[in-house]
Amino acid sequence: MPLGSEPMTITGHTTVLGVISDPVAHVRAPQVFNPLFEAGGIDAVLVPVHVTPDGLSTAIAGLKATLNYRGLAVTIPHKVALAKLCDTLGDNGRRVGAVNAVRFDMAQDGTRHMVGDMFDGMGYVAGVAAGGFDFAGKRVLQIGAGGAGMAIAFAVADAGATHITIANRTPAKAMQLAERIAAEFPSLEARGVGADTDPAGYDVILNATSLGLKPEDPLPFDLDRATPGCVISEIIMIPERTRLLDAAEARGHPIHFGRPMLEHQAKLMMQFFGFEAA
Repeated sequence: MPLGSEPMTITGHTTVLGVISDPVAHVRAPQVFNPLFEAGGIDAVLVPVHVTPDGLSTAIAGLKATLNYRGLAVTIPHKVALAKLCDTLGDNGRRVGAVNAVRFDMAQDGTRHMVGDMFDGMGYVAGVAAGGFDFAGKRVLQIGAGGAGMAIAFAVADAGATHITIANRTPAKAMQLAERIAAEFPSLEARGVGADTDPAGYDVILNATSLGLKPEDPLPFDLDRATPGCVISEIIMIPERTRLLDAAEARGHPIHFGRPMLEHQAKLMMQFFGFEAA
């Protein structure tokens, strides 16, 4: 329904989607997707779905059996577990071993199959590109190797970066991720290191950790060591202006916010679910 017309009306014809999480009060997906549905005149609604890990398989079985349920946006802590429940994974879901979107498709035998993929990384790269930055030929330092960080690292590699260093509090986790990226992208130099690595010598440094959610959080790296002109990027969406971005901007660095990652991946996920974003 176009903006400015009557409010969205939910009927028996409305396609239902969910965002599955535990807890669920913090999720932002309804505020992003439902305006897209309304703006595009799409008779669909996305609602929060609170499911604990213990109840995940039961909940998914019920949703698969609900014929007007199109699919799910997926967030913590279900991304890895849902990937294992999918019948089919897209390339990014396969590379990362996790999904943040699941679609229920009707198979020829009349059963519904789960198709999953990961859009965190693609959304991040698309958001950065919309801000005027191209990863092709760049040296990248990524802080953090968690679920979103894994997806972003693969997407940055796919976008043409020539080098990526992944720094993590658990160096072994960073090294494992770097090895997986190098195997997928043989021409890319990838390495995993500890969180105290020197941030000098990179074209872009991205924070893929939760440091910055609280005002008192320390900076995720020594910003004074960053190369002048290096792009400093966040994936944290709330608050929009983290201490890292404020400090980087004060030092003259170009900065990139976390919010565009969600906005751009939402459009990609709309297409995945079979809709066209306005």
